[in-house]
Amino acid sequence: MGSPGHGDAAERDIDDLPRNDANYTALTPLWFLERAAVVHPDRAAVVHGPVRYTWAETYRRCRRLASALAQRSVGPGCTVAVIAPNVPALYEAHFGVPMSGAVVNCVNIRLNAETIAFLLDHSVAEVVMVDQEFFTLAEESLKILAEKKKWSFRPPILIVIGDPTCDPKPLQYALGRGAIEYEEFLKTGDPEFAWKPPKDEWQSIALGYTSGTTSSPKGVVLHHRGAYVMALGVAMVWGMPEGAVYLWTLPMFHCNGWCYTWAMAAMCGTNICLRQVSSKAIYSGIVNHGVTHMCAAPVVFNNLINAPASETFLPLPRVVNIMVAGAAPTPSLLAALSIRGFRVTHTYGLSETYGPSTVCAWKPEWDRLPLEERSRLHCRQGVRYGALEGLDVVDPKTMAPVAADGKSYGEIVMRGNAVMKGYLKNPKANAEAFAGGWYHSGDLGVKHPDGYIEVKDRMKDIIISGGENISSLEVEKVLYAHPAVLEASVVARADEQWGESPCAFVTLKEGADSSDEAAVAGDIMRFCRERMPGYWVPKSVVFGPLPMTATGKIKKHETEDQGLGARPRQEEQDQYNRGREAPVM
Repeated sequence: MGSPGHGDAAERDIDDLPRNDANYTALTPLWFLERAAVVHPDRAAVVHGPVRYTWAETYRRCRRLASALAQRSVGPGCTVAVIAPNVPALYEAHFGVPMSGAVVNCVNIRLNAETIAFLLDHSVAEVVMVDQEFFTLAEESLKILAEKKKWSFRPPILIVIGDPTCDPKPLQYALGRGAIEYEEFLKTGDPEFAWKPPKDEWQSIALGYTSGTTSSPKGVVLHHRGAYVMALGVAMVWGMPEGAVYLWTLPMFHCNGWCYTWAMAAMCGTNICLRQVSSKAIYSGIVNHGVTHMCAAPVVFNNLINAPASETFLPLPRVVNIMVAGAAPTPSLLAALSIRGFRVTHTYGLSETYGPSTVCAWKPEWDRLPLEERSRLHCRQGVRYGALEGLDVVDPKTMAPVAADGKSYGEIVMRGNAVMKGYLKNPKANAEAFAGGWYHSGDLGVKHPDGYIEVKDRMKDIIISGGENISSLEVEKVLYAHPAVLEASVVARADEQWGESPCAFVTLKEGADSSDEAAVAGDIMRFCRERMPGYWVPKSVVFGPLPMTATGKIKKHETEDQGLGARPRQEEQDQYNRGREAPVM
């Protein structure tokens, strides 16, 4: 029988009591802010350099923003784009924009002008809020859009966000170009604005775009219900206490900060904004602001443990809880973080699942295991969040679950409240993403006997050598264990004999001897040969800095395009199916 309320006959209940205004309200995370302002009005909510706002002040500022937008006819059905790093205005937009009824679209600040122009056009942004440092980027994007649309172009309301910690010249330039200063814009709004929650929790609250590395970016639409349950879910999974102090090392524009934007209001905690992420800034925040929690991709934490002594503050003054996701962490990284006093929670998810939606839930019996074994278990992606009702690893053609043997490959699929509404204006992509009643992640994984899943690779990144599957992630784990390797990315290269073979792109640690790259490459290959099957060993090693996304993920598609890493691509699903029959993992 289908779910009640979705066209099927309702299931029989013990009564016929109806919903009413007293016992039923659409779920929305906006109520968390109102509660925080009542419970802890004087507690610091947002701190950024010399700027400090309490929860009462933050609530008033968000209501001002909602009011100012509403006065300009920005409300339901409208999109407000925000191009900014982790500054207070971006945090406020997560509440103020949906309080007006509009949808917030947090834009990746590392995108180029052409891509941002596409996003603004596709989302029909009525308002563009932009940090002063990125004003010229927004200006260039709007110019591209104006030239494309010509007479039909309607310029959005342009608001520039000033930052007292930065050079004022870009702000003055923006004001000279006719932009409205953010603080002045807030002054036009009512701090007592009577905002209204959505009537339907399916109403959209946020829009975010995928990277679009192989095609135009897709707009991921999230609803109020999902944001509400995930905000509580991410706090529950972490055991986050009331009053937690959270350091914004993770960009808020990435999956709405994995829903911690809203979760921090639910926990009445304190947000420490970090405009630029560096190891020194992170350690300083831990020491000076009493930071208890922070999130980031593995590369950020890898830099943290390899930072020079002049930038570190060890031992830590307290246990710091860190959540790692965005890419699979290696056992060596997890072990190094634990040794330094960080308590690591490993999660996994996608933009389409409100950020992380599975967790490697820790089992007390693992504490008795040797560090290496604990770290190996800890690097699995784990089990579903409470807000994700379905998680499995399946054959993508038949949708049958794979055997829970830790060896059988399949695609990781999800379903439930933690899955997006869909892609904006993209029915073809939605049909593919939701085929068979599940969301298809595009990630290859296995399911262990205890039910924990483990990502083995992206379906598009699996290397098929002589008909055998090679997980680039598994090879990378070994590379990261080499004492000279700081960062690593393994991709396929064309191979006349085997079709494909692994190629490693490597960044060496500071102080590592790189005078003879051939010798270092030989040593890395010997190191790998001692720890993996021969056909897994990279056939070539390329040295140099690796291209990164704004969230700390290595851009594999760019390394693939760099000569040795390039390979002719066939249909990814066909490749997967051909090699799936004889996994040797």
